[in-house]
Amino acid sequence: MPSDSPQSAPSRHTLRIGGIVALVIAGAVVVTGIATRASSNQQIDQWTKEQAAPSVNVIVPSTSGEVSSINLPARFEAYSRAPIYARVNGYLKSWNADIGTRVKAGQVLAEIETPDLDQKLLQARADLTTAKANEALAATTAVRWQGLLESGAVSPQEVDEKNGDLEAKRAMTKAAQANVDRLLATRGFARIVAPFEGAVTARNTDTGALITEGSNNGPALFEISDTRRLRLYVNVPQNYASSIKPGTTASITAPENPGKSYAATVESSSRSVDAASGAMLVQLIVDNKGAALMPGGFANVSLNLPKTVASFGIPSSALIFGQAGLRVATVEADGKAKLKLVTIARDLGKTVELSSGITVSDRVIENPPDGIADGQVVHVAEAGRKEGPATLGK
Repeated sequence: MPSDSPQSAPSRHTLRIGGIVALVIAGAVVVTGIATRASSNQQIDQWTKEQAAPSVNVIVPSTSGEVSSINLPARFEAYSRAPIYARVNGYLKSWNADIGTRVKAGQVLAEIETPDLDQKLLQARADLTTAKANEALAATTAVRWQGLLESGAVSPQEVDEKNGDLEAKRAMTKAAQANVDRLLATRGFARIVAPFEGAVTARNTDTGALITEGSNNGPALFEISDTRRLRLYVNVPQNYASSIKPGTTASITAPENPGKSYAATVESSSRSVDAASGAMLVQLIVDNKGAALMPGGFANVSLNLPKTVASFGIPSSALIFGQAGLRVATVEADGKAKLKLVTIARDLGKTVELSSGITVSDRVIENPPDGIADGQVVHVAEAGRKEGPATLGK
């Protein structure tokens, strides 16, 4: 009967070693799988956190530029404007200047026929002639009575009466002469003349029209405007009233001349705030020798304002309004947001100037997301920082 030999069957020792090796390999596989899964989970968590952090754009507060500006609507007016009314009654005999005509000072614009005034003047001259005749007779009588007084034929009382009558006649002559002079001066207004050099901007009469004296009986016959220079009136909000002084420069544009700008200078201001509008009326002067701008038209004015001391410009969209006050959000070096209280020096509409709260090295979030909080992780969208507005208000 055959028996088992050591060569035909493995020993127990060999089997034990094989089992241990298999267990080691299996353990290594399990450990490797667990480590791989943990690493993958860590990467997923990190990606999730990165995706959860809001993406923001940051800007650098602006400190460049010597001036800021504010844009406001305005209206042109002629530097000098005179509505011309009649000083006499009558009929328009003729007119010599239509709208748009350039006229010189003293140039005749129209003539008026004055039949009623002419008759009054004839009567006044006749009254003057009568008064002069009465004065001459009174003078002769007074001289004669003075001679009779020396001979004792009349009393001193009678002589005084004749001298008094002479003085009364002289006064009546002066009154009659003054009446003639008045009517002659009035008749001079039958010729309507330009008060200064300019252009005729309105003509509201025609040949044969009935002319009535005074300014309460209809529109002016003519209107003369000096358009070589124009006045520009703009209402400046009270916030900027203290910054607008005579000599402040401005740039203006008009809708009838697109793409062109004109220089203007502040000449004066009302130095008072209108209660209804909350604004101060400012007057600028514009050179218009080329007649490119028209009185009565609208314009857009960009007033150059002096830059405030130690101020930084940021867009208005960067401001956060809340119960804690006015704040801006900045991004720290560790990528976390930090909210800082700020103080506005001047509001320029699209941009604001801050007098405190930030520095030139801060990275300000341009449009902070809703609910952003201190210490919140944020993701800066761009590697480079965007520059703030170089010139505020533009």
